[in-house]
Amino acid sequence: MARDPDTIEREIEKARNALASTLDELGVKANPKRLADSAKSSVLSTLEEPKVKYPLIGVGALIGLLLLRKLFR
Repeated sequence: MARDPDTIEREIEKARNALASTLDELGVKANPKRLADSAKSSVLSTLEEPKVKYPLIGVGALIGLLLLRKLFR
């Protein structure tokens, strides 16, 4: 059964618009600056948690003491 050319053109235009919209959304989601900002805020929020923050401070202090001990030995 043959389809009407006008119907085919409308369907093609509809598919083209949907594809353009999808590509625009992907462009926004894959923006490197947005991804970097998101990763940075995620890391900073994780480091602000007490269960992460205080052990890191302790490890840093221990490394600092070990380095000082090695320097003055």
